[in-house]
Amino acid sequence: MGEERAYWLAWAQIAGIGPVLLRRLHQHFGTLSTAWNANKAQLAAVEGFGGQTLEKVVQQRSRLHPETLLTQHQQENPHFWTPADADYPRLLLETPSPPPMLYYRGEVDLQENLGQKPLVGIVGTRRPSDYGIRWTRQISTALAKNGFTVVSGMAEGIDTESHLATMKAGGRTIAVLGTGVDVIYPQKNRDLYKQILSQGLVISEYPGKTPPDRTHFPRRNRIIAGLSRAILVMEAPIKSGALITATYANEFGRDVYALPGRIDDHPSQGCLKLLSQGASMILRELDELLKMLGAIPQLDAVDTSPIPEKLSVPNLSPELQQVIDAIACDILPFDFIVQHTGMNAGAVSSALLQLELMGLVSQLPGMRYQKS
Repeated sequence: MGEERAYWLAWAQIAGIGPVLLRRLHQHFGTLSTAWNANKAQLAAVEGFGGQTLEKVVQQRSRLHPETLLTQHQQENPHFWTPADADYPRLLLETPSPPPMLYYRGEVDLQENLGQKPLVGIVGTRRPSDYGIRWTRQISTALAKNGFTVVSGMAEGIDTESHLATMKAGGRTIAVLGTGVDVIYPQKNRDLYKQILSQGLVISEYPGKTPPDRTHFPRRNRIIAGLSRAILVMEAPIKSGALITATYANEFGRDVYALPGRIDDHPSQGCLKLLSQGASMILRELDELLKMLGAIPQLDAVDTSPIPEKLSVPNLSPELQQVIDAIACDILPFDFIVQHTGMNAGAVSSALLQLELMGLVSQLPGMRYQKS
């Protein structure tokens, strides 16, 4: 695994090779170390590797030495995960564009990474109304007291309120940054940042000392959605980063909830749009919301004991049966299972996790699966 980490880092340094292409490389070759030694013809067989990209790979690859690069990188960035690491957040890994490098500071909870503790994202406007602040605090407090980890972006407004309320209630929170994990932005959240380090985790796909950049923040929203089993949008105008997070959540098969507001309130326009598109409504009865969130399948609720060989396969839900039928007797990549079932990637990912923990499916290198 140590060697493979070096190749995730090395590939990430090549211009034009982003998370999506890296995932395709990994699926095609099984390991990125194998991909590193592939020739142009072999790389050309990977979707997305056109002539210009291939030339960049050939030119830049010859100047990089993965093991040396990793040693140097670790001196300034001692704490990070790559998809080659067992501790890499499981739900994020199975999205279409998992970050090749995920840096972190704070207190790691491996149950969160393994999908055994529920994470819920809370996002919204940087300029919330009193109504939005009040409900963000109430919902964050309720989630914290019921064992949920709250994920947000440490921005002003709704993000800040959700982090603070969660920690005040004794809960745990994760902040996903658009800077390096050692760069505090906005500066007014310096105290909040320090508190999160003691009661949660700060993560980013950007290495240490990376300053704020307006292009980073929309990209980090996919990480908030990818980590979370559901996204709650508290208040959001039509043009809002929170709606980008909700879009990613839909693509990943996550549940999306929105706080209703008056039709003439500017901060509620995005939420009303989400509700009109099928998002679930956050109701006054918080017990009902918690019940709905609690209905999301939790991995630690699945019986992980091995199934004796002579016992029959248990009755499965239609979704689980559809996924296991698709695998049949072959070893299949994740994307093929999604295509074969016609289900969205998030639903397939959730089903595979449950089937694996039930002992019915095994995951192989390269995001491939087979029946156990």
